[in-house]
Amino acid sequence: MEFLQELIGSKELLTLIYSAIPITELRATIPLAITVWHVPPLTALILAIIGNSIPIVFIILGLNKLVELVEKHSSFFKKILESIFKRTRRKTWQKLEKYGLIALFMFVAIPLPGTGAWTGSIAAWLFGFPLKKAFWPIFSGVIAAGIIVTILTVGATAIIT
Repeated sequence: MEFLQELIGSKELLTLIYSAIPITELRATIPLAITVWHVPPLTALILAIIGNSIPIVFIILGLNKLVELVEKHSSFFKKILESIFKRTRRKTWQKLEKYGLIALFMFVAIPLPGTGAWTGSIAAWLFGFPLKKAFWPIFSGVIAAGIIVTILTVGATAIIT
């Protein structure tokens, strides 16, 4: 860890970078920042929210471009992708129409492994939510998850020490 800190330069920058990574996101980064790097909780929360939010736009727009590229160059993969999208959307569309953006928010807001901004952004893209509609529920979910993780971290640290 010290090697990374020296290489990157600051605990704050590490907090921002780690929270943008899909495995750690803010769920692991906030406790790490507060307990190991001794970043103040509010600073850790703000940096983690910013870092965890950066990938949202790139995932939703980037996956569109990737699929366009694949479909342009391979009719075989185009048929496979169309089949996956059609099946996924058909099976879940009624629930999504009823709960869509609220469900997306709740999914991202629950601070469990595999339910963060990365997965929420991929789900939004897969179900065809445009970036303009999907960004705010995902971003709000990131904020909610960040607050929950920060409160749990600060509370657990106070109990342990």
